[in-house]
Amino acid sequence: MKAYKDLSKEKRQEELSRLKAQYQKYLDMNLSLNMARGKPGSDQLDLSRGMLDVINAESDLTASDGTDARNYGCLDGLMEAKKLMADMMDSKPEDMIIYGNSSLNIMYDQISRSYSFGVMGEMPFCKQGKIKWLCPVPGYDRHFGITEFFGFEMINIPMDDYGPNMDMVEEYVKDPTVKGIWCVPKYSNPGGVVYSDEVIQRLAALEPAAKDFRIYWDNAYCVHHLYEEINIHDILEECKKAGHPNLVYKFGSTSKITFPGAGIAALATSQDNKKDILNQMKHQTIGHDKLNQLRHVLYFKDINGLKEHMKKHADIIRPKFEAVEEILDRELTGLGVGSWSKPRGGYFISFTGNKNTAKAIVGKMKEAGVVMTGAGATYPYGKDPDDANIRIAPTLPPLDEIKLAAEVFATVVKMVSLEQLI
Repeated sequence: MKAYKDLSKEKRQEELSRLKAQYQKYLDMNLSLNMARGKPGSDQLDLSRGMLDVINAESDLTASDGTDARNYGCLDGLMEAKKLMADMMDSKPEDMIIYGNSSLNIMYDQISRSYSFGVMGEMPFCKQGKIKWLCPVPGYDRHFGITEFFGFEMINIPMDDYGPNMDMVEEYVKDPTVKGIWCVPKYSNPGGVVYSDEVIQRLAALEPAAKDFRIYWDNAYCVHHLYEEINIHDILEECKKAGHPNLVYKFGSTSKITFPGAGIAALATSQDNKKDILNQMKHQTIGHDKLNQLRHVLYFKDINGLKEHMKKHADIIRPKFEAVEEILDRELTGLGVGSWSKPRGGYFISFTGNKNTAKAIVGKMKEAGVVMTGAGATYPYGKDPDDANIRIAPTLPPLDEIKLAAEVFATVVKMVSLEQLI
């Protein structure tokens, strides 16, 4: 079919009537489908069941350096856990701190410490007046939620196929009230963008006016490949080369690798940053769950075991991504109703419809029994200035449900776009 804008008035009305009839059929099905959050499906969670058996009452719970994993201590984590997470995050064991199950928790804590106590001797954020934060968009709603919670002014930085607009970033960091930037460098949420070497090197070469500016580098999907493994430059090494070793905090976790509620999370950074963090963290805890750290190490053994595990994840979710992409390609290509990403990894597909259609599309999907991430969620304050971007999360439902949800979505996109045009 031609692009909708090229159809005659009669043809547009005819097509809209057909779409409304199809939409009514979906309404009559009383569907209950969910493409809202990037959760692993139960079949993915089953992949890690064996990890529950690697430690039992008869197990030797002594770490490689003699640490009794049952007891207090070891603030920055077991050495073997630091090695496993460092290999996963393309870092060095000595630069690691191992935490509990959530990397989002680490990010919150880092901002909270900076807010209350400052960064490496600088004045606490809470005493500095207005604080600003750079937010590549579309981006991760939970990142934005943290900086909004602390009252920071969030600044949209547009993303393209290579990463955030670096001309804008380089200009904004000249402002001493700009204290950080959110980054998901590999398979970004939601667009699936992989940062280019040039973008990473320009980030590492930043000369922020604020000494307490930090890059928050969220490696949430660093091993979540759908196809071939993709490697990117190590931001921490690039920062060291550029003479800015303290510029970045790298975060990662096994939340979507083993059990989201019972994984391990980690931070990698410079030795100076690490010392500053541990000096504050020692008042918060004597150490995180070392039994869980040991469990992960015993289960995977090394990074090769972890990578083999991730191939099993990919085999489960790849067909879901491909099903959504096939349906969008078949149903929407050439109509002029939007564009969508085709990620090589990660957990999301980003759909960008025509201006002022996203809220209507998500609303119609909800009426049809398909829950999606709220329109605007991929922008700070939940405000997409174009009301166009929608995040699609294909991982949680079974494949047959994903296919049906994608069919409903394609119908709704066409219907809303035609209604707007007419």
